[in-house]
Amino acid sequence: MFIGYFTERPYQDTESGYFGAAGRDIEDLTLSNSSYDPRLGADLYNRYLDEKVYAEEMGFDGLMLNEHHSTPFCMGGVMNVEAAILARITKRAKIVLLGNVLPIWEDPLWLAEELAEIDMISRGRLVTGWVRGTGRESVAHNSQSPFNWERFQEAHDFIIKAWTTPGPWRWEGEHYNFRYVNPWARPYQDPHPPIWIPGVMSRNTVAWAAEHRYPYIMLATEIEPTKQSFAYYHEQAKEAGYEAGTQHTGYLFKVHVDETEELAEQAARKYIQGPSNPFLEGNQGKVRGFIQNLPGMTSRTQLLPTVANFAAAAARGRQVQQAEARPDDQDKADFLGTFDEQIDKMSIICGTPKTVMPKIRKVLEELRPGSIFFWDGDGAMTHDDSMRSLRLMGEEVIPATREIAAELDLSGPFEINPATNEPAVAVS
Repeated sequence: MFIGYFTERPYQDTESGYFGAAGRDIEDLTLSNSSYDPRLGADLYNRYLDEKVYAEEMGFDGLMLNEHHSTPFCMGGVMNVEAAILARITKRAKIVLLGNVLPIWEDPLWLAEELAEIDMISRGRLVTGWVRGTGRESVAHNSQSPFNWERFQEAHDFIIKAWTTPGPWRWEGEHYNFRYVNPWARPYQDPHPPIWIPGVMSRNTVAWAAEHRYPYIMLATEIEPTKQSFAYYHEQAKEAGYEAGTQHTGYLFKVHVDETEELAEQAARKYIQGPSNPFLEGNQGKVRGFIQNLPGMTSRTQLLPTVANFAAAAARGRQVQQAEARPDDQDKADFLGTFDEQIDKMSIICGTPKTVMPKIRKVLEELRPGSIFFWDGDGAMTHDDSMRSLRLMGEEVIPATREIAAELDLSGPFEINPATNEPAVAVS
């Protein structure tokens, strides 16, 4: 099994109220960057890099980065910069990008060169992932949403060719045209870095990933619709002529571990505090639907079972906005039932190492993923919250999780090659 670590790297500002129980409700793309303090941003970027280095020391196989734009809930607008830094300052862990937003790139050749350089600096530790992005990214980078899916596929095909076909050559496509393609920087890994595809709602993306034999990573979705989505991947794999295994599916979920049950709950409640994150269930009412559902972003007839949960969360958010305000945001969170609901359905797992392991086992038994990512250190969590959890994960949770994975025969993509279903060969 492959075990990775993830956090959104939120912008935390106690004085301005983008942190903790006093956090302001921020609708998507409504906050001016005049509120941003670069000195505080510098502290936070360095904090999150330090935590990634410690995660490697604690035994994580992968350090996951993601990308969002023009929003305080994720500071990873140019995650390739963070990836390049980690490529130099870490030694062993894979650098997992889930992922670059392909349709907003006007020059995918530049992206191919960036990723190849990161792969070389890390000596073959890059895992590249690509996403279609949300309406937020299309608006923030002036990308035409009706062509989102077409641009995603063409940019993918172009980058693969740039990595694998000696130049120079021309590219004359529907959305990209290059008179001369001959990137001097080529990936360290042959023929190119592994490609994993993360997602939440699109059946088209799942089918496309299965067709290409790329592992598909579900992002913090509920267990039952995630099972159904994985089953759809397996169906599509059969149509493509192969049997998908655990190496083809992965799962990101929120797990915080602490020294006592009281500390664990106190820290885990901070998941739903801080800058409004549309991927945390209680904040769905702060997402402007007309931005997230721009034409062309997702086919309304090709949605995964997970969409029902997002719709229900959005409806609940609208109801709460119309309800009478509570004295403070912590009471409001309790009134919403967001934290308690997520605990009940294991969308958030928190506790001591002893109490989280049965829940992690249940997730592994239900979903049978070959890769998992623990989402921690988020929302209003402090550096100390993150470091305590990382230490306990390294000392107890990761070893116990590996034992369960071995018992359940959950092989990851670096044990069984997803492209061939044969034992994987390590990069030398």
